[in-house]
Amino acid sequence: MGRYPFLISVPHGGTIVPEPVAAMVALSPADLRYYSDPSTRLVYSFRGRVAQYRDTGVSRMIVDLNRPPYHLPPKHPDGVVKVRTVHETPVYRGGITPEITLIHQLLMTHYFPYHADLDRLLDPGKIAIAFDCHSMFPTGPPTHRDAGQVRPLVCLGNNGDSEGNRRPGSLSTCPAEWIRALAGAFREELGPGAEVAINKPFSGGFITNAHYWHRGIPWIQIEISRALYETGSDSPATARADADRAHETGDHVWDAITRFWDGID
Repeated sequence: MGRYPFLISVPHGGTIVPEPVAAMVALSPADLRYYSDPSTRLVYSFRGRVAQYRDTGVSRMIVDLNRPPYHLPPKHPDGVVKVRTVHETPVYRGGITPEITLIHQLLMTHYFPYHADLDRLLDPGKIAIAFDCHSMFPTGPPTHRDAGQVRPLVCLGNNGDSEGNRRPGSLSTCPAEWIRALAGAFREELGPGAEVAINKPFSGGFITNAHYWHRGIPWIQIEISRALYETGSDSPATARADADRAHETGDHVWDAITRFWDGID
């Protein structure tokens, strides 16, 4: 059959540190791999099977494409340009915050082109649904609201409630019956006992919400637990990703989203 009418966005997973800040970064290569999780680009490697695909090489620790462009440090240390990791490790030497002109340069070079591409790729003649694709730590890190809590294997987000229904005063980025159907497809794919949650701990980030508002094409955020392909996820020193398991996880994801769509279509 032809390509599925999907846009796949993989905004995290790159490990490149842009030259303008390279000498300033305190994180080691192992730290960057840990916090950037390049395995997501293996899990979601669906480029040849979908209508449109966009990922990035730049590390989310330098420019986070799934944050609003105005969430800047120091007020937002985990914003679009980060100054601390989720474990409170400084991103830059001496705990500095990059100058605002440098932040602007980073956003002009990496952030705004990504979002402009998503906007261009969201052609309603080609795209019926978009997926923003992520990984998550198996346990909530110290700075998150679910700190210390074990997370589900899969979390799907549409900015709604735990059943995918629209919350009062807000928009949901896809119909509730769609996200529930996708959750069911993941449960079938991963087997008995696999926990698949809706909108908890993540209900969708800037990408799904901003581009749904702008284009009206449905979006679902997919978060996959790194436990599916990684051991020792609590620390950069112990984390070990398995490329074969990452590809296998990707097969499960693909089978789930296509089973869901074939049922809708």
